[in-house]
Amino acid sequence: MSIFNRIFQARDKPEDMRRAQDTLGGSRFSFFFGSSTSGKPVNERTAMQMTAVYSCVRILSEAVAGLPLHVYRYTEKGSKEKAFNHPLYHLLHDEPNPEMTSFNFRETLMGHLLLYGNAYAQIIRNGRGEVIGLYPLMPSKMTVDRDSRGQLYYLYTRGSDDSPTEDENGQVYLPPEQVLHIPGLGYDGIVGYSPLAMAKNAVGLAIATEEYGAKFFANDAAPGGVLEHPGVLKNPDKVRESWNKLFRGSANSHQIAVLEEGLKYQPIGISPEQAQFLETRKFQINEIARIFRVPPHMVGDLEKSSFSNIEQQSLEFVKYTLEPWLMRWEQGMARRLFTDSEKKEYFIRFNVEGLLRGDYESRMNGYAVARQNGWMSANDIRELENLDHIPAELGGDLYLVNGAMTKLSDAGAFAKKGQGNKTETEGNK
Repeated sequence: MSIFNRIFQARDKPEDMRRAQDTLGGSRFSFFFGSSTSGKPVNERTAMQMTAVYSCVRILSEAVAGLPLHVYRYTEKGSKEKAFNHPLYHLLHDEPNPEMTSFNFRETLMGHLLLYGNAYAQIIRNGRGEVIGLYPLMPSKMTVDRDSRGQLYYLYTRGSDDSPTEDENGQVYLPPEQVLHIPGLGYDGIVGYSPLAMAKNAVGLAIATEEYGAKFFANDAAPGGVLEHPGVLKNPDKVRESWNKLFRGSANSHQIAVLEEGLKYQPIGISPEQAQFLETRKFQINEIARIFRVPPHMVGDLEKSSFSNIEQQSLEFVKYTLEPWLMRWEQGMARRLFTDSEKKEYFIRFNVEGLLRGDYESRMNGYAVARQNGWMSANDIRELENLDHIPAELGGDLYLVNGAMTKLSDAGAFAKKGQGNKTETEGNK
């Protein structure tokens, strides 16, 4: 059975649900897909066949999926602690549903975000309103619109792949409180548009250059040409087919051609060097990396990378590429999965500390400064390094400061007191 009937009975389509004047034009993002200027069709499937697109989507999806994700609660002292007992903790940290791990779930939804510009998941709740399951929904089958009263609703077109054992095809109405929707950049702030659709010409050019290279080597790495004959051929098609059969393709490389009856082979194409084929392919890799804001060295372009700047580029990747996506995830999940009362007490955070850590020497120097200035204990440091805690009776939780330092006000009082004693001594003399 489909996820809609296995756990939750979807509501029927309301009677007043018809297209209103206040509709969401951004939800019709699919019209951006199609043929590019290069003549190559660009959609989520053809684009993923490009190594640069596949690499960028995989890098970002795995980065978001691999980060620790926790549910926290505010304590009475104003600090925070992990809310292990909250029902959402297990769902987000371990298993959103019985069929997927948290890594698979986040990887899938992040892939949808990067390819379609939107990520959707159906929220399954029990009778008490607690979230007990999250199931991904295909963005290509989802429509977001408003009813006659201006209220948002979601229409999911269910197909055979959603319910392979039953004939349940059709549209399912889902109210906003039953859909986890994480939108990307969009026109209306409600529905995001696909990065691939907006940059389809750049992706189409990359597909065209890759196809050109494949056909070039399929033709024995030689440009096309013509066979010249001094007379009139009775069956030119037969001559062409015979030539292609014997000499076309990489399997027939370096075959010796025997030309009869005055035939001459004249190439008419241009070489890849003349067409700047390699430069074009290289530029398109950087162009695609620019679309997803991924540093070129992460997709294999190390031309402008060195040992001195790769670490900085990696930190910039976390700050300027990952953090905006993580913010969308955190706020989107908190907005839809928490109740109004829970939002005041709980929050959701990704832990990016592991990605921001420098090399071993830099970390140790930073820990030493923090330890000597009293704002980190030994156990705080060991927790960041994934080490066991030192027992409290051995001083693992102590916060220490350098004994040679004192407050400026105390230093002034001491000086004033010393000066007073000196004056009193001189008077006695």
